[in-house]
Amino acid sequence: MRRITPDREKAKSLAKMVEKIEKRIEETDKEKFPSQVLKDYYTATKQLMEALAASEGVKSSGEGAHKKLINWVAEEYNLKESERQFLQQMRKYRNRITYEGFNIEYGYLERNQDRIENVMEELERELEDLYGSVNVGTG
Repeated sequence: MRRITPDREKAKSLAKMVEKIEKRIEETDKEKFPSQVLKDYYTATKQLMEALAASEGVKSSGEGAHKKLINWVAEEYNLKESERQFLQQMRKYRNRITYEGFNIEYGYLERNQDRIENVMEELERELEDLYGSVNVGTG
C-alpha cells in the first residue's frame, strides 16, 4: 500500500460503477449463472474497497494488490476477522473462476448472498460516513 493524494471524485465514480454492477446482479439469473454473479459481487465489493482507499489517499498495485487491499480495509475500518477471511475467500474464488474456469454452485451463492450483501452494505456505510450519500445501495 502506498500513499497518494486522496481522490473524492474517483471514490464517487467507483461507487456509481457499483450501482451498475448491483443492477446487473439483480437482473441476472443466479441459478443459471452463479459464478458470474459471484464475480460481480466480488468486483462490486473490491470497487467499494478501492473507493475507501482512494478517499484515504491509499493505493495498492502489483502482485497481491487485491489481497493487500482487503487486509488494509479490514484493519482500517475494523471489519471482523471473519469478514476479512470471507473477502479473501471470495477473491480466491473469483481468481479461480477467471483463470481456471472454476464453477461455483448455486447453493454456495444462495448460502452466502446475505453475507456478501451485508459486507457490501457495511462498506457503503463507511463511504456514506465520509461523504454523506454517494448514491450506492445494495439490492
